[in-house]
Amino acid sequence: MSTPERPEQSHSNFVRDMIAQDVADGKWGGRVHTRFPPEPNGYLHIGHAKAICVDFGMAAEFGGQCNLRFDDTNPTAEDVEYVEAIKRDIRWLGFDWGDNEYFASDYFERMYECALTLIRADKAYVDSQSLEQIRERRGNFYKPGVDSPDRGRSVAENLDLFARMRAGEFAEGAHVLRAKIDMQHKNLNMRDPLLYRILKQHHHRTGDAWCIYPMYDYAHPLEDAFEHITHSLCTLEFQDHRPLYDWVIENCPVGDARPVQTEFARLNLDYTVMSKRKLLQLVQEGQVEGWDDPRMPTLSGMRRRGIPPEAIVQFCERVGVSKRDGIVDVSMFEHTVRERLNEVAPRYMGVLDPLEIVIENFPEDQDDQFEAPLHPEDPSYGARALPFSRTLYVERDDFRMQAPRKWHRLAPGKEVRLRYACLITCNEVVTNDAGEVVQLRCTWDPESRGGTSPDGRKVRGTIHWVSAKHAVPAEVNFYERLFTEPNPQKDGADFREFINPASRERISGCMLEPALAERLAAGDPDERAFQLERLGYFCFDADSRPGAPVLNRTIGLRDSWAKIENQG
Repeated sequence: MSTPERPEQSHSNFVRDMIAQDVADGKWGGRVHTRFPPEPNGYLHIGHAKAICVDFGMAAEFGGQCNLRFDDTNPTAEDVEYVEAIKRDIRWLGFDWGDNEYFASDYFERMYECALTLIRADKAYVDSQSLEQIRERRGNFYKPGVDSPDRGRSVAENLDLFARMRAGEFAEGAHVLRAKIDMQHKNLNMRDPLLYRILKQHHHRTGDAWCIYPMYDYAHPLEDAFEHITHSLCTLEFQDHRPLYDWVIENCPVGDARPVQTEFARLNLDYTVMSKRKLLQLVQEGQVEGWDDPRMPTLSGMRRRGIPPEAIVQFCERVGVSKRDGIVDVSMFEHTVRERLNEVAPRYMGVLDPLEIVIENFPEDQDDQFEAPLHPEDPSYGARALPFSRTLYVERDDFRMQAPRKWHRLAPGKEVRLRYACLITCNEVVTNDAGEVVQLRCTWDPESRGGTSPDGRKVRGTIHWVSAKHAVPAEVNFYERLFTEPNPQKDGADFREFINPASRERISGCMLEPALAERLAAGDPDERAFQLERLGYFCFDADSRPGAPVLNRTIGLRDSWAKIENQG
């Protein structure tokens, strides 16, 4: 098992402290064995990333191992597509489970045998009530449960009915298998919980071999025990399920395996929903363009948007591991992404809204070339060539006909610096019949190569540009937050009411320097972001083709994270 390099300042948390104490005490012989147990019913999102970092990270930190285990106990929602996507996302984050890949379906026969043991010990029974009747008799926090009329069935009758359930004699919903614990228990999860239900559905691994499937609360502790897990790390919603977890372990034949469940707070971001069911709803209703839509909080969507996996791991470490749920400001995540991209993203130039300029004193039939670093702070990135010609493109927003006070960009009579190239002065403005500016006529100072002032004069404005002759046209997708409301599920509202209609905008006619097109043609991974100087961080979208690049904006340059002090 491998794990990405942990941040220099590794925050202490109660899970790390607990495991360290267990190792020091020699518990489980000093062994640390965790698992990451996703259900293959959707794509992983950033909330899962925290669990991945905790499960794999703790195992690696203490020299243990972490299993990847798919809890495939519900064939109605699971698919091999999700299995492959989950594995791809975990590897993308930098983690590897080696040979430790398992499925709940690997243990279906052993789970069935455990259920028979419970029945023979009169600790489980077949209930023929409808699910509605079971739910009604279960009671609530203020009302004790009522025993099922089938709770007194004999062991022999329960064994017979359960065998016939497995044989497929009964319709879905006709019977369930329940644990016989205590219908008056203060914890509702202990009021004779369901262990098995009938589902006549095709399973993506076992086919039609089974028509009864174990419930998660029964299967999960058994899987942990079968795999000799030491630390079963779960999110807080499973805290009230822990007594049932322990009950299953104590009453089933699992040998001396005694995994311990520990819960920690899940990761919640504002302006985001973290329910796979709701994310699936967005996909199925066409509100987004798939699980990997760059607006989605899924790891595949973040990869397509160019967010580096190292930033996600760093963010999860910064959030920390606590015992109390909370919502993290998404600006903290954006800050972490900018930090990482500033370190690793190579720099290029592109013009999103081109305005043509003509360098009148530059020969029409001549090309020139300048050299620019790919990273201003890291020479190891190397450099790229910037072709220069008589006609260039600059950003339309870098020109004003009537320049305001302290305007340091282009205007009639103003001199500016072209990044890495030279100094130019705007002499004439060409407009069309509608009065719109369509071209600027400029001159350059040949003595200012590299952008330096030959006589020491001060030129405060610097703008980016591309050579019109060499520019590569592109389309660019701009993304904003998918929801307009920090808590899209507030007060039980339909989260879809807060979908941002302006969350995606595609613009065409953008112009890129040729080195970017060369990068695409060379097969650069589409998820690796780069900076378009002064504009933000971008990456090639998966729809890009050589000669027809499509860019996704990963994130802007400005950071609004200053208000956050502690989200742990």
